[in-house]
Amino acid sequence: MTSPDSVEREHTLRTATARYEELRLRDALSSPEDDDPAGAPPPTVQESLELLALGEVIARKATYGRQLAVRSARRAGASWTQIGAALGTTKQSAWEAHNRWIDEQARDAGPGHEGLGAAEVRAARDLADGD
Repeated sequence: MTSPDSVEREHTLRTATARYEELRLRDALSSPEDDDPAGAPPPTVQESLELLALGEVIARKATYGRQLAVRSARRAGASWTQIGAALGTTKQSAWEAHNRWIDEQARDAGPGHEGLGAAEVRAARDLADGD
């Protein structure tokens, strides 16, 4: 069965994006009329499900990368006001989103969880504190 987890094991962000664009373009160019010989064949059910799963994988990877960039900006000395401006939002919204991400990374999701350990969570919270 196609799922974001199965697709994520197969793709990096770059290959997921390339495959997503390939399927999305084919879907956009396909004819809504089944009998139109000039139209591209629409994606199969499997390809449509893959397109959905790829979109989710890309969103997950982009969100994770965004929060790592926020952490890097804080390490480099950026204020929450500057980070909020770079994200097109307020400093409060940027700070809250980053702290939610830390919370998600801190959860024990069981075997295979690749989140942050207790010391890493403390360090991430210390870095996030202040302006």
